[in-house]
Amino acid sequence: MTGPWPGDPAVDEPYTGPPPMLRPQQVLLRPPAVPWQAAPAWQQAVLRFPPPPPQFWTPPPGTPPHDVPRPFLQVMRSRDWAWWRPLLGLLLISVVYVVAVVVVGLLALVTGLAPDLDLLDLVDPAVLLVTNLALIVAVPVVWLAWAAAHGMRIGWSSSVLARLRWRLIPPFTLIALFTLGTGIGLSILLSVLLGEEAVTGPVADYGWLLVVVLLTTPLQSAAEEYLFRGYLSQAIAGWIRGPAAGALVAGVLTAALFSLAHAPGDWPTFLDRFAFGLAASAVVWLTGGLEAAIVLHAVNNVLVFVLAGALGEAVATEEVPDGTGLLFLAVSLLTMAAYVALVGRAARRLRPETHTAAQDLRRPPALLPAPVR
Repeated sequence: MTGPWPGDPAVDEPYTGPPPMLRPQQVLLRPPAVPWQAAPAWQQAVLRFPPPPPQFWTPPPGTPPHDVPRPFLQVMRSRDWAWWRPLLGLLLISVVYVVAVVVVGLLALVTGLAPDLDLLDLVDPAVLLVTNLALIVAVPVVWLAWAAAHGMRIGWSSSVLARLRWRLIPPFTLIALFTLGTGIGLSILLSVLLGEEAVTGPVADYGWLLVVVLLTTPLQSAAEEYLFRGYLSQAIAGWIRGPAAGALVAGVLTAALFSLAHAPGDWPTFLDRFAFGLAASAVVWLTGGLEAAIVLHAVNNVLVFVLAGALGEAVATEEVPDGTGLLFLAVSLLTMAAYVALVGRAARRLRPETHTAAQDLRRPPALLPAPVR
């Protein structure tokens, strides 16, 4: 008799063999159901081997740190952006800069370079040198904040290309010499004709003053721009999601702080410094970097100190005009407006980059995984 009968295992027990459509080597990868289906010992050892560590996507070297293009004032909003990073950077700048200024002052006292440090006499070459050095140290301090607090290249403090664009310096310098030269010259002429000041001739050590001015004043001006129109403006704008709103708020706040830092003696002088800060912020927004603002600041300070030393500090000082009335304030405002307008016009020809390069890695492509380091 063939076929199943009562008590036959084929009838009383369910079938536990492999599915008929699977190959034997595929069965070995499943947990064995009966002893004769167990995988060989060497294959069981392979199956018990611990899994490899997790793999993470990492962008290749040179990948932009932004997923979308960013204007200069929002460069801090990279993939690693966090609201506390600018706060950490500002704290770091405050502490390190104070220490650096103290070191510069101590070195000046030890070397006898400026024993009295009469900061009111900035046409004295030694005093001006110490003052400029105390401001110049702000540049490496700002760079340190970018590297330590943000983990980004220090060049992002300069422009949207993460470097200073030297090709923009000569044309902006010509514009600044034309506009600021005209404005400062007109202010000095008005002060002589309408005021009580008189030309007294070159100050003492005028030659040394020229050397200090030409070698250190452009760096001092750049340091103030890296601090006010650079890191401080970028920190304020970074906390505001809208680029235009962030630029406006940062421009007004930093212009007010910039004016107060120069200790204005009256409200026309405060407004003059405030307008200067607004003009610097405007050209930063128009050009995507600090070059035009640095040129504006440097040309202004160099012209003022050169003229102050040549004509006498009663006629021209480092604060031209210095509380001399609404007429001089109007001349200063027209000068700043002319510089901004001409920079904006030149930008259409020079085509400076106004946004960062970007590569969207929020959905990474199918690249080879890189191990975590």
